[in-house]
Formats: sequence, C-alpha cells, structure tokens
Amino acid sequence: MIELTPTQIRGLKLASDGDLFPGEAKKWTHLNATVTYAKTDRFKERPQKIKFLTTTTLNELREHGFLQPLDGDAAVEGTAHGITMAGKIWLLKNK
Repeated sequence: MIELTPTQIRGLKLASDGDLFPGEAKKWTHLNATVTYAKTDRFKERPQKIKFLTTTTLNELREHGFLQPLDGDAAVEGTAHGITMAGKIWLLKNK
C-alpha cells in the first residue's frame, strides 16, 4: 500500500480531471486553464484560482507509477502527462 501526502493526492485528483501540461514557473495544469467563477456566484465577484501541481509532485507521482508521459518520444519535462490505471485504482480505493 502506497501512502501519498495530501499534496500528492490533490495532484492525482487534478490529473484524473484531465491531462496535465507544463506551464510557467515549474507548474503543471490543464491545457488552456483560465480563472473561473463559481456557478452559484451571481455577480462573478469571487474568482476560483487555477489549480496546478509542481514539477516535484509530478515526478513523485510518476515514480509511483500513477502518472505517465503521453508522448514517449519527447522529453519527459516538456510533454503532457496523464493518469494511469494504477492512479485511478488508487483514487477509487482511497477516496
């Protein structure tokens, strides 16, 4: 049984929502991620921040086998990453 930190769990949940792409300042997030507003916010006054994970967290999850690069030929640091079946199963067992 692999134990993950809360930061790693948040990163794995973010990856389960969609593929992660490299961004600025060693941050990874979804492609074309923008600041959004809550659906219940009538006046759109409270923006929700873009969720991201750092390169170190991504590397730790990749070492556990929960994330994998989508393009095997490209450099690992510059290609998109997706969640593996092992990551999905871990999330199902440990919600």
